[in-house]
Order: sequence, then structure tokens, then C-alpha cells
Amino acid sequence: MAEKTYTLSFKQQVSRPLLEVFYFFSRAENLEVLTPPWLNFKILEVNPQPIRQGTLIKYSLRVHGIPLRWTSEIVEWEPPHRFADLQLSGPYKLWRHEHRFETRDGGTLISDTINLALPLGILGELAYKIKVHSDVQGVFAFRENKIRTLFG
Repeated sequence: MAEKTYTLSFKQQVSRPLLEVFYFFSRAENLEVLTPPWLNFKILEVNPQPIRQGTLIKYSLRVHGIPLRWTSEIVEWEPPHRFADLQLSGPYKLWRHEHRFETRDGGTLISDTINLALPLGILGELAYKIKVHSDVQGVFAFRENKIRTLFG
């Protein structure tokens, strides 16, 4: 049986210009700024730099105290409007995160679409319903507040 794929979408309007916002999001070190401290997120390697299609980002984090390693690849790169990263190794069966940026209302609209699937079939679906969905929502709520602080 194929694992169920879930899609989560987040949008946020900021009062800063498109190029400034894209530049911030295209720098790997800013992932640490946008990630909640309780995940103990640390970038281990970004190669090659600057980020472009094919860049691999390796990092470590802790999810509910469990240490994890994660590697993502930038699989799409269209500055300053969009890029997408795909988990190559990590806790998910699928994790694809598309970042979009568009000029709107005198600022920039930031849109994120996450496609994710968990391993373990029905157990993964249960984990998503019980904990994973709310965990991802919590991470993006933190991120939204941090972006509001940084960009207005």
C-alpha cells in the first residue's frame, strides 16, 4: 500500500520588497533563524554555495528529543520567485517544500507548500493525525511570528 501524501499550505504577506525577502530565504543559515529552538536545528553543510539547483543542505535536529539527520536538495531554483527543496534522507517518506515569492500590495506574499508522506503505512497515517500535523503547524506558526518580527 502506498503511503498517503498530505499537503499543507501557508501564506504570509510582508511589507518588504521581493528581492530582499527572496535573498533572506535563499541563505541557508537563515533556516536556523526561522526554526523553533526546541528543534535544536543545526546546519552541518551546504554544498555548493551560494544556493542553487543541486545544492545539498545537511542538518541535524531533535524531534521530541530524538536526534535526527536530514539532507535536502534544492531541486528547483527560479530566483527571485520560487525554489523547492526535497528531502533525500530524513524522517519522512516524502518531504517536498516549495517556497514562492510574489510582489503584492506594496510588499511580498510568501507562500509555502509542503507535500509530505510518512513511512509505515497505517501507523504513519495515525502518527500524522495524532502528532505530526500539529507539530508541522507549530513549526510554521513559529516561523510566521519570526517573519513578522523580521519583515513587518
